Amino acid sequence: MLSAQNLCLHYGGSQILYDIDFNARAGEVTCILGTNGVGKTSLLKALSGTHPRSAGHVELGGLTLPISARADTIARAGLGYVPQGRMIFPLLTVLENLATAYAVLPKNQHRVPDVIYDLFPVLRDMGHRRGGDLSGGQQQQLAIARAMLMQPKVLLLDEPTEGIQPNIIAQIGRVISYLRSEGTMAIVLVEQYFDFAYDLADHFYVLKRGTVALQGRKADLDKSTLKAGVSV
Repeated sequence: MLSAQNLCLHYGGSQILYDIDFNARAGEVTCILGTNGVGKTSLLKALSGTHPRSAGHVELGGLTLPISARADTIARAGLGYVPQGRMIFPLLTVLENLATAYAVLPKNQHRVPDVIYDLFPVLRDMGHRRGGDLSGGQQQQLAIARAMLMQPKVLLLDEPTEGIQPNIIAQIGRVISYLRSEGTMAIVLVEQYFDFAYDLADHFYVLKRGTVALQGRKADLDKSTLKAGVSV
């Protein structure tokens, strides 16, 4: 569903990613692991178009995404992105935040389907509250729901458990498992919480200094070796 070859990214004169090859399949969770500063978030930014890659070939659902492709164009092509920090609109209500996803949908789909409220009941109860008044866990649920409303082929999640209470982490895990079970969406997860990532992931990529140091399917990787590789 999503593939990249020889992807490179620069911030000014500094190169952050070096010739990354990456694939994410529909119906699977692909997890990107690594210590702080190795390029995990930068890879998601490059894939989503929020920071243009400097080189490399990227395809989404068989469609080639040129280096010049803007983030909104990539979103319309079928990529949903929940960035680190959630980036909800604090002065808009929950319903207004959700409605921002309608920009990539035809008018006859401008509604919140029941499945969103089934997965995130708190959003139904707080529809008219401002986003900035929600707790961190509630904001994370809102950010994921907003991305789901876009009906993406690929969903990028950057540190969805960061600063979240355990019961909400468990709920987010159930949502990710549900989306995987649907079989139509590729889910890409950047995560520091190793056990959460390991329980959900089908395939792993471990980044070090902007390169892929280790990658493989869960069934082919020893858990202790994978964990040790992440922490080095």
